[in-house]
Amino acid sequence: MAVSSTAADGRDETRTGDSREAMCPHRLVLEHVTSRWGVLALIELLEGSHRFSELRRAIGRSARVSEKMLTQTLQTLERDGLVHRDAKPVIPPRVDYSLTGLGREAAEQVRALALWTERRMADVEEARRAYDETRAPRARVS
Repeated sequence: MAVSSTAADGRDETRTGDSREAMCPHRLVLEHVTSRWGVLALIELLEGSHRFSELRRAIGRSARVSEKMLTQTLQTLERDGLVHRDAKPVIPPRVDYSLTGLGREAAEQVRALALWTERRMADVEEARRAYDETRAPRARVS
């Protein structure tokens, strides 16, 4: 998808998805923080530092995450400055993940939203039921 914008000199520029980050960096960070695995990793890391396998097991209690997906999620959150990766030069290798100050701030916001969802789920379900009832196809009488 191409997006047009006007350059400082008045020229019309067309940008592709490759420059999404430059055009809308806050939206990408929001996507990272609120992604399926991002939410779970951030909330779990609020409890403290975790080794990769500990974090995967903790997240796995609520949803099954592959090693690849968790690795990608942690790398993305690390790049955004939300997660700190501490690789210790020992045998066997030991890598610990923890939140940065910025990550703690984001994780607290995400946790607040998750708690709100738990508290208000009955209201959401009622709203869905009411919505579905008003839009259900009426039985045809022959």
